Amino acid sequence: MESRKKISLVVLGALCCLQFAGAAMAAEDKPTADLSVSVLSKYVWRGFELSKDSLVIQPSMTVAYKGFSANVWGNEDTDVYVNAAEGAGTNNWTETDFTLAYDWSMGMVDLTAGYIYYGLIGKDSQEIFGRVALNVLLTPTLSVYRDYDGFPGWYATLGISHSVPITEKINLDLGAQVGYLSADDASTYPEYNGVGNATTNSYSGFHDGLLTASVSIPVTEYVSVTPVLNYSFPLTSDAGDLIESLSQEVANGSTTGKDNFIYGGVTLSMAF
Repeated sequence: MESRKKISLVVLGALCCLQFAGAAMAAEDKPTADLSVSVLSKYVWRGFELSKDSLVIQPSMTVAYKGFSANVWGNEDTDVYVNAAEGAGTNNWTETDFTLAYDWSMGMVDLTAGYIYYGLIGKDSQEIFGRVALNVLLTPTLSVYRDYDGFPGWYATLGISHSVPITEKINLDLGAQVGYLSADDASTYPEYNGVGNATTNSYSGFHDGLLTASVSIPVTEYVSVTPVLNYSFPLTSDAGDLIESLSQEVANGSTTGKDNFIYGGVTLSMAF
């Protein structure tokens, strides 16, 4: 709880700095803000299934100024998947994340450096990350994350994206990425032996693939609606064993789980 208070003060301080800086600059340098709410059929993060048989609601707020940004994001699971042995009283609000980042450009290269605090039920965590994107065909983007707190290890993604015009104002946005996960030790992510038993070896290898398709539909000058469809899948058999073993079914007593997921929903956004 104390760590959550500290990071909340950090984020609040960053937002205040942005506000005071904006007041001191010219009108054309005003901060920007983005508010959104996503309603999705499933919560999948880095290939792992974090919800089951329920809608999730994910609000997000971002304030940005001259390359600096602060974001607050949360997840509400409308029907948390638990078995009878766990009893009642499970929190539907499962996660609150805070992100601080700075973006800048060098010619055809866009760069980002940042920090993420994950406020989770039972175990919080913290990451630092960096991202490099090339402004060329398919916008290849490399992102690297280092968790140094609750789940120590590395996670990296390499992705591409492309927009296909549908009308003058509407595009079909397509994306694909592959992820690599390397845990520092087996207590974070262990290797599994193929029959659901964890070994003493820490997991490391090409992990998950993600395909995305979305269409952003402008409603007004500031409001848009975006339907989205995603497909998440393991890249190797070892990744499949890990994802399946940590799936919601297995976590709640089943002997089998899934390692690939089709999910989607819609996001309502307001930017100003």
